[in-house]
Amino acid sequence: MKTVGIIGGTGAMGGLFAPVFSRAGFDVEISGRTTPLSNRDLAMDSDIVIISVPIRETVKVIEEIAPFLSADQVLCDFTSLKVKPIAAMLGTPAQVLGLHPMFGPGVASLAGQTVIATPARCASPVCTEILDVFRNEGARVTITTPEEHDRIMAVIQGLMHFSTLVVAETMRSAGVSPVEMQRFTSPVYRIETGIVGRILGQEADLYGPILQENPEVGRIVSSFVQASERLAEIVTGGDTGKFDAFFAANREFFLPVIPESTDVTDRLIASLVNP
Repeated sequence: MKTVGIIGGTGAMGGLFAPVFSRAGFDVEISGRTTPLSNRDLAMDSDIVIISVPIRETVKVIEEIAPFLSADQVLCDFTSLKVKPIAAMLGTPAQVLGLHPMFGPGVASLAGQTVIATPARCASPVCTEILDVFRNEGARVTITTPEEHDRIMAVIQGLMHFSTLVVAETMRSAGVSPVEMQRFTSPVYRIETGIVGRILGQEADLYGPILQENPEVGRIVSSFVQASERLAEIVTGGDTGKFDAFFAANREFFLPVIPESTDVTDRLIASLVNP
């Protein structure tokens, strides 16, 4: 039986995946700040080593265990960024498979969730064996490169988190409390403000590195600011034609996903109205 060692296995994400690998037939060991098993011990004893620690600690942990890894092991990570961690893992002799679960540890199961994989130096049979663990749990696996991952994440995570925090800051500056807003909002606006509350209900060190350590985010943030300025000029200028053109251009861009988006949000609204 192969052994999967999860560094950071006492944390929420590591704790989510330990039983996933157990169900797949692997012997699972974990290390953390309070475990008798050290990161070094786990790295030496495991066939597959998965690093599940905060983003800012990932490279440091990779460097810590690098001297104890061999070419017949597989080294993985669960980090939300990929270029820097993959580069660090390639500095070890191990096979390398980057992983990014696109969900938090609070999910009930992996069914319907997405796991992104960035195989950097991993034999195909070994890579398939690991990715099939997620597929067999009902997850969708998207395979890409570290560079493409970080470029897309700059939009999916970087832009969305940045704009959400701007919304929160704007509401705070305007002095309109979320509690007061609840008396006026319909379900669709409760969903929008709920996303803001969901993010702010977590820790800053989860979102800070996603925004500050992905080199692609700066370009996206600049585009966001420019788009905001263009729209602000149109709104304050009161030119109906310019607003219609702005709206139409973006509707055309989103056209392929509008039906699905409408269906998904209609079902979310219905669940709030009729729980």
